[in-house]
Amino acid sequence: MTLRLVSPVTGVVRPLADVPDPVFAEQMVGPGVAVQPDAVDRADVLAPCAGVVGALHPHAFALELGVDAGVLVHAGIDTVGLGGAGFTVHVEPGRRVRTGEVVLTWSPAAVADAGLATVCPVVVLQGDPAALTRLVADGERVEAGQPLLEWSPRA
Repeated sequence: MTLRLVSPVTGVVRPLADVPDPVFAEQMVGPGVAVQPDAVDRADVLAPCAGVVGALHPHAFALELGVDAGVLVHAGIDTVGLGGAGFTVHVEPGRRVRTGEVVLTWSPAAVADAGLATVCPVVVLQGDPAALTRLVADGERVEAGQPLLEWSPRA
């Protein structure tokens, strides 16, 4: 089985190593890629794949895909400190979402104005880096909903 993950935001693809947070940069929670979103006042954050909403915060969410499989999307770095200000959540925990469905809305421009990084890590939780195939190279532009990664988890 191969799962295609789409970009949750429009922007420029960056390696996780460039994310200014060691949890992501050192792949402590899993491998993936990051997207530097456009500095717009309002942007939707899409589900990168179909799944059940597990952990949900105004600035981040995880989708449960089955036994020991999940995908995390984090809107910006250290954005938890904003206490949800500037973020709107459109789903609730336990809800099944479709690929490309709007999960959050936020303002990358306001996050940047607050002095925080706006980069959005997309991480396969506890995944095997060898099971990921990048579909977009670092430095290339992606649109929200465009294929970003292919993941072939072990059955």
